[in-house]
Amino acid sequence: MQFGIFTVGDVTTDPTTGRTPTEHERIKATVAIARKAEEVGLDVFATGEHHNPPFAAPANPPVLLSAVAAQTERLVLSTSTTLITTNDPVRIAQDYAYLQHLSDGRMDLMLGRGNTGPVYPWFGKDIRDGIPLAIENYALLHRLWREDVVDWQGKYRTPLQGFTSTPRPLDGMPPFVWHGSIRSPEIAEQAAYYGDGFFSNHIFWPASHTKQMVQLYRRRFEHYGHGSADQAIVGLGGQVFMRKNSQDAVREFRPYFDNAPVYGHGPSLEEFTSQTPLTVGSPQEVIERTLSFRDYAGDYQRQLWLVDHAGLPLKTVLEQLDILGEEVVPVLRKEFAALKPAHVPDAPTHAARVAAAGGGHDTTVYAAGDDVTGASPEPTTLEVTK
Repeated sequence: MQFGIFTVGDVTTDPTTGRTPTEHERIKATVAIARKAEEVGLDVFATGEHHNPPFAAPANPPVLLSAVAAQTERLVLSTSTTLITTNDPVRIAQDYAYLQHLSDGRMDLMLGRGNTGPVYPWFGKDIRDGIPLAIENYALLHRLWREDVVDWQGKYRTPLQGFTSTPRPLDGMPPFVWHGSIRSPEIAEQAAYYGDGFFSNHIFWPASHTKQMVQLYRRRFEHYGHGSADQAIVGLGGQVFMRKNSQDAVREFRPYFDNAPVYGHGPSLEEFTSQTPLTVGSPQEVIERTLSFRDYAGDYQRQLWLVDHAGLPLKTVLEQLDILGEEVVPVLRKEFAALKPAHVPDAPTHAARVAAAGGGHDTTVYAAGDDVTGASPEPTTLEVTK
């Protein structure tokens, strides 16, 4: 099982000091947080995608993830999420294949519709087309990574004729895709149809809702012939804040919770922790709460936590990572491993997927024809080196 963190990159005033970090400070802090995640033994770092204040999360996540890839050695880099609705699937195919090469395969991505409605008109889209956009755009993205030459026509973008997306996937293996959703059964269905992963970032939702979404995905995964329901690839989100004593954790975190841009000035901290996965307390409480997710999600493959939100200073975030790495994750690794049946797969990695496919091969495409434009009179003249 993989354990890691995700960030939404919010630029939020620290309610205890009144200081708001600059975008530059927040961006540099995010890279430091990712490096720390690897240092303490976590497996995954994921970043969101936002295009508006108060977020400094990258409008183009591969930029941040490429910087992190250059400063780490084993950390898996991911997103939370990449907007499949408002990004051009051609650009997604090329950007993330490039990241795949730069990171030597240490990456995957989570696709989703996002949680900021105005982003649709900013990029010339209609929010009422959110689900159809997600379905059509991913159908194209899926082909772009698997076919050297694509002819395609749909509703939401211009047609493609004899198009080759470059670079081609590393070792001939497309990046693994998680489909993230907290409320849309159509996205769970989409993940199941392709045999991809399903990520339920249930940080705002009760366990009963998450259970329904995960069970739907598992049933449909089996229906489409990808394996038994309990072999479906599931990831979950979560939020934690820890101190040695739970009373200290609650006292320290309360002002951050009360003033957070997303859930502040709403339900109380106690109400929120009782109804959602947010856990504020001791490391043991986080261990017990996280283990309880298995009761309604089954044996799952990836657990990500949000730890750097709501104006928490960098020093505090790094302390949280120390606690996760030293006291929480080692116990969870042992406990989840002991509970997982042998037939339930581990989290997908590039190396494991390449090995299962019988080994990797170079898929560089060399186009014959015009050296200036790359145009080729006949798509069949493309040569693929193996």
